[in-house]
Amino acid sequence: MARSFRDLKVWNLAIDMTTLVYAVTAEFPKSEMYGLSSQMRRAAVSVASNIAEGSARGTKKDFKQFVSIARGSNCELQTQLLIATRLGFAQGQGIEEIEVASHEIGQMLSGLSKVLKRSSFEELRTENIRCQYS
Repeated sequence: MARSFRDLKVWNLAIDMTTLVYAVTAEFPKSEMYGLSSQMRRAAVSVASNIAEGSARGTKKDFKQFVSIARGSNCELQTQLLIATRLGFAQGQGIEEIEVASHEIGQMLSGLSKVLKRSSFEELRTENIRCQYS
């Protein structure tokens, strides 16, 4: 049984993705330091942060709301990745790794959201989202 958000596979993947986003955006033009680079970093950090906060809130309703916010931030990051690629700021293996991670996180968050709709909070902590925990 998972005891913490740190045990959630989706949270760990979001942390890994955030690290990749920081590495890739470090190579962006300096003129983007406060623009797209900053936006992408904030969106990536928001995914993991909202998973953690929702998990810690203690109610299913709150957890579901924060998972929804994390999903939104993940979609925001996907949009920003596309913009960065089209502008020629990002390409290659790093950007592909972020895209793969983001899509996997999106699928996991969708699955978690579905489970949250139909399970009691105590069931979430024990049986139903075992697949979400590493």
